[in-house]
Amino acid sequence: MERAGSTHLTLIDRAHVLGELLGVVNVPSGVWLDEAGLVVRPPEPAWARDPHYELVETPPDASPERVEAIAQVRQLRIQSEEYVAALRDWVRRGAASPYALTALEIERRTGHRSAEAAEAAACFELGQHLQRTGSPQAAVPYFRQAHRLQPENWTYKRQAWALSADPGVYDGNWLADIKRVGAADYYPALELS
Repeated sequence: MERAGSTHLTLIDRAHVLGELLGVVNVPSGVWLDEAGLVVRPPEPAWARDPHYELVETPPDASPERVEAIAQVRQLRIQSEEYVAALRDWVRRGAASPYALTALEIERRTGHRSAEAAEAAACFELGQHLQRTGSPQAAVPYFRQAHRLQPENWTYKRQAWALSADPGVYDGNWLADIKRVGAADYYPALELS
């Protein structure tokens, strides 16, 4: 934020509290809150613009792994135009927007938190605590357990991968996991209708 010269208020969720409270499992995610602080749309992929524009060509000095990663990124489902149009409609029309969901629809989309997801959150939080307090080796089994219990949570994976000097310690990496899941399924399709 400092390098970008940002002048707006920026909050950084180092403890992943929003993930815990709102169910964010990947980035970028957007959650719409109305003026009363009520959720109008639960977490969903939130792109302000299509990032594929940055991938016009692969750098000539890219490693084979980087070339493969760029190929996977080019296959990601990005619905930036649709998302921004829906967001603008909601900003203009408020509760009258068809994109502002009812409480029943929000509940349908988010469901109830499973015991596995709750345990994964506890393991992830404990892993982060151990990492921050100088016990990175003790954090490993907790991060691994969070990955096993909630494998679709890319936030857990990314955080653990970023904290480890050993890329194999967490049973995977972004490229291996995206190939297993399929780039087209990395982000769920937006439900805008």
